[in-house]
Amino acid sequence: MIKINLLAIRKEKKKIKIRKEFLVLIPALVLEFAFIGFMEWKMDKEKAELLESISKAKKENDYYKSLMTEVKKAKESQKILQDKLNVINSLRKQKAVPARVLDEISMNKPDKIQLDSLKKEGAKLGIEGLALDDETVANFMTNLRRSKVFKSVDLIVTEQVEQSKFKLKKFILSCEIS
Repeated sequence: MIKINLLAIRKEKKKIKIRKEFLVLIPALVLEFAFIGFMEWKMDKEKAELLESISKAKKENDYYKSLMTEVKKAKESQKILQDKLNVINSLRKQKAVPARVLDEISMNKPDKIQLDSLKKEGAKLGIEGLALDDETVANFMTNLRRSKVFKSVDLIVTEQVEQSKFKLKKFILSCEIS
């Protein structure tokens, strides 16, 4: 009888199988390590790009913050200038008011009235004077009311006084200037 040692063939087959597995395993491991290395390199590159974009965004943010402070300063100076212009315009308007008031009073004053004083306090104007009679004072008040310069004309006091042997009416009017 012939004995065939099959164990050696089995061991040989096992060795060949193990070698084949190592031949597959080693390139697979090399490919896996290469893939992991590539992914690591790619993530590091993306990380660097993200850090760079973050630093650019911070620089832009700082730039816009400085622009915003400049804009705020410009708005404040514009507001100050606008306030100054408003004051100048109101002064220009008020500059013409006394001339208009005097013009309206002189145009509407009857011949039988003598004005003694004019007192202006804000938008109020006080007129004191002498007239020959009450009717002349009433005509003067009516003329002033028709004027566009005066909003309201009120009689404060009227009294009779004697001056150079003539009986005259002393009056005080209060007017509101528009």
